Amino acid sequence: MAETIMTAKATWRDYKELTKPNVVLLMILTSAIGMFMAVPGMVPLDILILGNLGIALCAGAAAAVNHLVDQQVDQRMARTRNRPVAQGRVPTSRAALFALLIGGLGMAILVIWVNALTAWLTLASLVGYAFVYTMYLKRATPQNIVIGGLAGAAPPLLGWTAVTGEIHGHALLLVLIIFAWTPPHFWALAIHRREEYAAVDIPMLPVTHGVTFTKIHILLYTLIMFVITLLPFATRMSGPLYLLGAVVLGGGFLYWAIELLRNRNPKAPMETFKYSISYLMALFLVMLVDHYLFPVASL
Repeated sequence: MAETIMTAKATWRDYKELTKPNVVLLMILTSAIGMFMAVPGMVPLDILILGNLGIALCAGAAAAVNHLVDQQVDQRMARTRNRPVAQGRVPTSRAALFALLIGGLGMAILVIWVNALTAWLTLASLVGYAFVYTMYLKRATPQNIVIGGLAGAAPPLLGWTAVTGEIHGHALLLVLIIFAWTPPHFWALAIHRREEYAAVDIPMLPVTHGVTFTKIHILLYTLIMFVITLLPFATRMSGPLYLLGAVVLGGGFLYWAIELLRNRNPKAPMETFKYSISYLMALFLVMLVDHYLFPVASL
């Protein structure tokens, strides 16, 4: 069987999986909304298309590097054991070449057709996730996702700079929202997969400090995130529709954080994880709608 796996021919779907398309799509949603939030009118079509394409290609390259670095770990975890590099469908050399090609193409698009600031910030994000987080932080500290989450929080800033060519405080606020969202989002999954992380010696918080400790921290970070999501309204970046959405959606996140801590629902970790994804998508979409319905409040 092992020989069959090693000689299985790769398909285009395997290379697509290398890029972690679902993760990249969420990143591009926040990147695109960062673009729209940066201007009172419409985003130039060339920047909207080429900027997000360049960012997406670089994000896909970082994901491919993650597949390469974690292939032995992936083989031992149920969630990841069928990944193309872990199963040998895509050889290491081809995966590395693929990452280099799409990463290089993404950078070229950003440098030539967008602007240098966005290109360099995107490169920093790629290096932060693919190398600093994946190669070092992930195995070094239970705070890995907190520190490494900064790289994954960058897309709205990248979208903003793609349009304006400058870093603005409101763009950093969008980054802060995702930065605060990342720990409760990922730790909920880590609780569900804690035995697998323990088996491969990855020091996720539930493994090193226990499930109850992690649940308390999920609640604390959710409270911090809730407060941070009110700041766009407080700074007049967003208007009343966004405020209503942030309170309602944040209330739902708090519900699941408390449900986790109550320890009565065995499905709560994965339900919290699933809700967190819907939460971030909905929060940014409400922000976008508010931006155009209440333009005065957004100036």
